[in-house]
Amino acid sequence: MLNAKISGIASYVPDDILDNEMLSKMVDTNDEWITTRVGIKERRILHDDTKGSSFLGIQAVNKLLADYHVDPKEIDLIICGTSNPDYRFPSTASVIQHGCGLENAYAYDIQAACAGFIVTLQAARAYILAGLAKKVVVVCAEKMSSMTNYTDRATCPLFGDAAGAVLLEPTDEPVGVMDAEVHIDGEGLNHLLMKAGGSAHPATHETVDAGDHFIYQEGRAVYKHAVRNMLSSTLSVMKRNNLTVEDVDWLVPHQANLRIIEAVSSRAGFPDEKVLVNIQHYGNTSAASIPLCLDEYKGRLKKGDKVMMTAFGAGFTWGAMYLVWAI
Repeated sequence: MLNAKISGIASYVPDDILDNEMLSKMVDTNDEWITTRVGIKERRILHDDTKGSSFLGIQAVNKLLADYHVDPKEIDLIICGTSNPDYRFPSTASVIQHGCGLENAYAYDIQAACAGFIVTLQAARAYILAGLAKKVVVVCAEKMSSMTNYTDRATCPLFGDAAGAVLLEPTDEPVGVMDAEVHIDGEGLNHLLMKAGGSAHPATHETVDAGDHFIYQEGRAVYKHAVRNMLSSTLSVMKRNNLTVEDVDWLVPHQANLRIIEAVSSRAGFPDEKVLVNIQHYGNTSAASIPLCLDEYKGRLKKGDKVMMTAFGAGFTWGAMYLVWAI
């Protein structure tokens, strides 16, 4: 049976670190307050107004191609998951495609907020299984600092900048993306969004002055829905594939908030040693968080390991994916 496997992975984070002590000098907060509530100690920031999410994505994709000795001309398709596109148009994927010399690849963006990696990987998998592509790059690139309000103590400690990329290829082996489910509920709109800048509320002097071009989040509502929906989708995919906690080697949740990660993993019955976490170093990097985490821990992953991934983001959109590691 044809499957779609991850045959390569890479990530990129900027060099500049914004730790909690530095943040406490910018806004009324402190290390204890941030660590207790969200488990984040530091985050990486791209301090260059001339560079967007595509810069992060280009670094990750170029590293992927170099590390796995892939000819850029062999890539058929690149799909970019991002909530921070360089421009409203053209696509950020097209900028990355050009920047990486993927001259034979088509490119487009997917906007699925923090669930972007799972949704984008599911789309790439469909191209592989349909025989429409043989080498697909999935890249999630997020310059979250570009829409973070550093005067808002509730949201500014949360977010960091990063990109993660994987290469997806066909295989006859029982490895790769085995199953997934994704969901959306548009009723979540008012709880987590950027209020202005789109066609419903175009940019004006008033929207800029009001701070409506930054992330707006109602934390309690997001926490409640994130825990419930990440848990339910994870258990649903596991049940459909006859998997128990003992069968699964690793749980890789979206790195949004340590309390959310702990609530989901404990309610699902996963011991701490099976849960991959790096939020303390990078914060919430939205769609980039899962590939960034997988790349950081790839030395512990073995071919054949069973991996569950789950994410939740604005929309509300969420889902889970069952992956058998192939590298």
